[in-house]
Amino acid sequence: MKIAIVGCGNMGQAYARSFRRYGLVKREDLLLIVRRDQVDPDLDRSGTVSRVIDGSISGCDVVIIAVKPQDHATVAPALASLLRPDQVVLSIMAGITIARLQRDLVHRTVVRAMPNAPAQIGLGITAYATGTELNMRQTLMVEQLLNSTGRAVHLEHEGHLDPVTALSGSGPAYFFHIVRTMIEAGLGLGLEPHVANALVKQTMLGSYHLMEHADRSPDELIKAVMSKGGTTEAAFRVLEAGRMAETLTQAIEAASRRATELSGS
Repeated sequence: MKIAIVGCGNMGQAYARSFRRYGLVKREDLLLIVRRDQVDPDLDRSGTVSRVIDGSISGCDVVIIAVKPQDHATVAPALASLLRPDQVVLSIMAGITIARLQRDLVHRTVVRAMPNAPAQIGLGITAYATGTELNMRQTLMVEQLLNSTGRAVHLEHEGHLDPVTALSGSGPAYFFHIVRTMIEAGLGLGLEPHVANALVKQTMLGSYHLMEHADRSPDELIKAVMSKGGTTEAAFRVLEAGRMAETLTQAIEAASRRATELSGS
């Protein structure tokens, strides 16, 4: 298999590392197209680095577009003149629909995916939707590539990528916000910074694994921690009064609406 990655920012580099780590592609079969001003020795170790979109693209089985959405208008015309009908194009550009990709690239076999930041360390979750022109072999090939950065979920409806963007795409920032707030609360209560950091981060990690391995719902796990008249109950009275659940739901809905707006622009 030969793969080209157009755009080697954080996510493009994450793909390059994962593909090489799991032996999905040989170094000489991985083409990395970077900005002219981008210098990164690690990229040279991962694949063949190029600073232009040229005929080398035509020899690849999969072309991954990992540039920022605002760069699509520049990249698309260059790619359109080079793509072969049997190549698979995988786009991780937020807001650029399959229909628009097919039109701008003059190409039918297109996949649109939404990864998230933990893909950079192999713990991401990526939802993807495919154009109807992809066959089963091509779809499985794409899923294998995406699974190398964590887990992949196939969506029947492309429109579901907007709530996915709001939930898992933006999701890490919600958790980082909660962690930051809890650490700052610990500091306010007099804890040393290294103690507050360790307590909050390990609590989050342990809670995830407990939730993943315990055969109980989140509600049941909350009740298991919350003793009547105890500290957790006191905390939850404040959270409920501040409508934390309602506010978080509204934030996710706002992110989903914005994703839809971007897709329609």
